[in-house]
Amino acid sequence: MPLIWWLFGIVAVVGFFNGTRNLIGKWADLPEKIFIKKLFKTALIIRVVVVTIMYFLYTALTGVPFEYHAGDVGFYHSIAEFGAQCLWDGKFDLTNQFLTQDSRIAFSDMGYPIFLSTVYALTGKSILLSRIINAIFSAWMVVLVYRLAQRNFGEQVGRMAGIFVMLMPNFLYYAASTLKENDMIFLTVLFIERADFLLRSQNFSFKAILPAMLIIGYLFMFRTALAAALIFALFTAAFLTSKRVLKLQKKFVLGIWVFATVAFFIGGTVATEIEQLWSSRTGNQEKMLEYRATRKDGNKFATYAGAAVFAPMIFVIPFPTIVNVHHQENQQLIHGGNYVKNIMAFFVIYVLFHFIKTGKWRDHLLISAATLGYLMVIAFSAFAQSERFHLPALPFILIFAAYGISIFDMRKHGKYFNWWVMFIFVAIVAWSWFKLAGRGLV
Repeated sequence: MPLIWWLFGIVAVVGFFNGTRNLIGKWADLPEKIFIKKLFKTALIIRVVVVTIMYFLYTALTGVPFEYHAGDVGFYHSIAEFGAQCLWDGKFDLTNQFLTQDSRIAFSDMGYPIFLSTVYALTGKSILLSRIINAIFSAWMVVLVYRLAQRNFGEQVGRMAGIFVMLMPNFLYYAASTLKENDMIFLTVLFIERADFLLRSQNFSFKAILPAMLIIGYLFMFRTALAAALIFALFTAAFLTSKRVLKLQKKFVLGIWVFATVAFFIGGTVATEIEQLWSSRTGNQEKMLEYRATRKDGNKFATYAGAAVFAPMIFVIPFPTIVNVHHQENQQLIHGGNYVKNIMAFFVIYVLFHFIKTGKWRDHLLISAATLGYLMVIAFSAFAQSERFHLPALPFILIFAAYGISIFDMRKHGKYFNWWVMFIFVAIVAWSWFKLAGRGLV
């Protein structure tokens, strides 16, 4: 792999593990308000620095301020430029304007172009300023993760999870990109945080419920499968959450609201897209793997993968790309962040066993159902190995990892973690061989 990508990986891994170790201890005794301010401020500074560096680095490497082979990025940028011009011309019906401009755009992909068009209209189509706004939303997401984890697992876990998300390389990378993932992650965390607050509070007024319902409605315009998985998670939590957390009367009231929301949004265009998604669930993955095996520079071994391989490893994958494969510069750039996820996945699995053993899984069912539900959808989709499609679940994975570390007994179970690190090393070597051998390079 070229030296520049090795440097990216080293900075990502060393920065994450050393940074979390130092800050968890350094910020442990701060008053809550001061901690939140430091968390947001530090997250924002890091993201603004990364956004600025990547803007000029991409320009130097590719000639434009976009990542390599920026297909989706180029599409979002061009459609948002068009949308900004429409707003300047007084044409505010952007959904209709987009449909007349580009037949490729669907309802489930309208959310980000509408948002980016608005940002471009306000900033004079500035790519750099739009990414600074990305940084603000990403930093806000860090605080939301802290609040969500603190409410579920206590102050120590909340602070640890916030610091994990603040330093997670993947979130920094997408803040510096013109892709919908940064805003989609923010909306996902915001929805789960508000829904969790609703489940644990005494306030079931329309004013308290409306924000969560509006957020999930907007998420249907980002990714249908994600929004449907989150609705399913809330529905599951409303009826199966432990009575210690949610009383029977509240379950009944919340269930009515969830049903009403589903009835309102799961209609018309959304219903059609969900039906298409469901009908294409069989065969899509096989077709995509066949395409990856037979295309130019493809991997002939790709057809041997599938849901049977992806599903058991869904908390761990993707493994980092640390070999120089043609047209995979973006995967090489993010390899350090993927390695961090591989290591942290041990503590997520540890927590799952802990929940089963102690029976506490019903106390945190909303986060668990959202994470497992969405990842299972991805495992059986055509994008199981695509790092981008795992991102909405990553904040919750890091929350579980923080909780796992807080309850981990090093004396009794430390050997299992050592075995896990060795397993990850072997898996990365095997994955590297798979990528090279499938292309006839070894």
